[in-house]
Amino acid sequence: MKFGVGLPTATAGMMYPTPFATAADVVDIAVEAEQLGYYEVAGNDHITTQQYVRESYPTPPDFFEPLVTYGYIAARTSVLRLLTGILVFPMRQPVLLAKQLSTLDQLSGGRVMVGAGTGAYREEFVASQPHLAKAHRGRLMNESIEAVQLLFRERRASYSGEYVSFDDVEMFPKPVQDPLPIYPAGNADASIRRAARFGQGWLPAGLGPEGIAAGRVKLRQYAAEEGRADVDFAIAPQVMVCLADTTEQAEETYRKSQLFHHLVTLQQSTLKDVSVDSYITNNCIGTPDDVIAKVKEFEAAGAGHLAGIYFAANNVEEMRQQIRRFARDVIPAFEGEQS
Repeated sequence: MKFGVGLPTATAGMMYPTPFATAADVVDIAVEAEQLGYYEVAGNDHITTQQYVRESYPTPPDFFEPLVTYGYIAARTSVLRLLTGILVFPMRQPVLLAKQLSTLDQLSGGRVMVGAGTGAYREEFVASQPHLAKAHRGRLMNESIEAVQLLFRERRASYSGEYVSFDDVEMFPKPVQDPLPIYPAGNADASIRRAARFGQGWLPAGLGPEGIAAGRVKLRQYAAEEGRADVDFAIAPQVMVCLADTTEQAEETYRKSQLFHHLVTLQQSTLKDVSVDSYITNNCIGTPDDVIAKVKEFEAAGAGHLAGIYFAANNVEEMRQQIRRFARDVIPAFEGEQS
């Protein structure tokens, strides 16, 4: 089992209070994550502040662009994988995105992993792309992934779709990795189908081991339908972690955290099929022994990587204490599985 740290590139006001992390904090967390033996960090992607966040905090949150941030982190680390968790493809122009990802993969020596999603907040998409306000984000997402992969694969690429088009683009250098791993994100059936069609992995969120096992069956079925039955898909769920000396303390701390409140706000979007009660049972909340047992359940369900773990904390120091405790008390139970 591999483990990653959710990097607070754009989490203030949602998963964490605002203000939260500075740019220096983000980099320092990534550097320490590598030193502690984590496999990756996962920075998420927001451009503008959501309306409910504006109404909740008097100070706007800082959102650091993940790919630029990773360019700096790549120079400060040597083996840490750089996962976008997630990158909102519909908000990005595909030709430029392909160039950015290939450049980052070159600069990092082949350490980029692309968690790709449609985005939890349609309002953010509409604000940043008003000319596409009526677009079907799922179809736009599919075209964007297909176009980016075409640019990675072909010497000269042209594409003509409903939303994405370009002509005779020769984009070099290509990424170091072939293929550059893309993990379509989301729990919905359409997201699993997208992973089966385009991805090297699947990145669900908020699902417990039973949900992961059921999704794995669908992923295999859909991959066979796409002629990709031979692909060894990585399954990398994003989970929440809160460690404490007792199970009761962990659950109480988690329920009072901004992270828990954020999950509740996603009831109308990416987590609409996930019950509030499951925010405890589906995640890694409890003593180190509780969490080790839960991780083993995820492993038995087919997950090989807990991606971009979000640690319950109300300030950066609390977050770092949780990251350190997880590395000390949980990761050693899975030693030899991080490479």
